Amino acid sequence: MSDQPPRTLVVTGGSRGIGASVARLAGSRGYRVAVNYQSNEEAAQKLVEKIRSAGGSAIPIRGDVGVEADIIRLFEVAEQAMGPVYGLVNNAGVTGGFSRVETLRAANLAQVLAANVAGTILCSREAVKRMSTRNGGHGGSIVNISSLAARTGGAGEWVHYAASKGAVDSFTIGLAREVASEGIRVNAVAPGLIKTEIHAANGAPDRLERLSPTIPLRRAGTPDEVAEGVLWLLSDAASYTTGAILEIGGGR
Repeated sequence: MSDQPPRTLVVTGGSRGIGASVARLAGSRGYRVAVNYQSNEEAAQKLVEKIRSAGGSAIPIRGDVGVEADIIRLFEVAEQAMGPVYGLVNNAGVTGGFSRVETLRAANLAQVLAANVAGTILCSREAVKRMSTRNGGHGGSIVNISSLAARTGGAGEWVHYAASKGAVDSFTIGLAREVASEGIRVNAVAPGLIKTEIHAANGAPDRLERLSPTIPLRRAGTPDEVAEGVLWLLSDAASYTTGAILEIGGGR
């Protein structure tokens, strides 16, 4: 990006895990990064300071992607503070916890669908409004964070979560085709088993060790490895790639 002016990138759920790695890498590559977070202000502020101390540009913006008003405000603040939005990484999401379908609580399912599906769609809506050449924008790139669970199904653990990511995959393909002629590329990254706090947070801190033997590469991935895929899809190096779902799962 050295031959281009800085581009504003919105990263939802950007204070931790994969989102934080995407934000750090984007900041190091010249993007102005709007780091969205839901509640962990301390983590978001530390990440922003880290990006700034490395010479990058970043701001924290609080907001719940499960709430439409928060999404609208996120994009308004990002645009006002950092300039026209070029990119969006729909990373924020929840798992709803480990559960068989027969014991799934309706409230947990509603939370998953609100954040993972509705949040992704509504954030993309706000991005398209600003990026589309049809609306006077200059184009851009959207990357949705899906999951290999969309393909494997998540049986015995989180079929509800897997189903939400299946919806993200379908949305990625549909939106990509809808806005391709308007200067916007839409793709997804589908991580497999990645070393983040998601496993312990769901009550299975040993999950990576238990499942690593099922991965052809025999190890879990890192958030930084996923971030590299996201940044490639955002970049002009992927200029002929849209509607793709890039699996980063060690061959699983």
